[in-house]
Amino acid sequence: MVRYDAATMIQFKDVPNDTNPDAERTYLNLLQAAPPWRKAAMVDSLTRSCQELAMAGIRMRYPKASEREVWMRLAALWLDRDTMLRVFQWDPDREGY
Repeated sequence: MVRYDAATMIQFKDVPNDTNPDAERTYLNLLQAAPPWRKAAMVDSLTRSCQELAMAGIRMRYPKASEREVWMRLAALWLDRDTMLRVFQWDPDREGY
C-alpha cells in the first residue's frame, strides 16, 4: 500500500499565491536569517501539531480505542509496515491506520 508518492504531490510553483510579494520576501528573509536552533524548534512544533491532528482524527474514527491503540495507529501512519510488524507486532494492513 503506497501512502506517499512524490510524483502526485502538488508542486510549490503550481499553488496559487495570494500573499503580497513584499510580505513573502520579508517572511523568507526572516526564515533564512533564523538561527538553526529556531528552525529546529519550528520543525518540532509543526511535527507535534501534525501528530496531534492525526491523533484527533484517529480518536474520531476509533472512539473506543485505547491510548496504546491510538499510538499504534499514529505510528502506522509514520512507519512502514515491516517496521510496525518487527518492532510493535502491529499489522497496519490488518488493523488499519
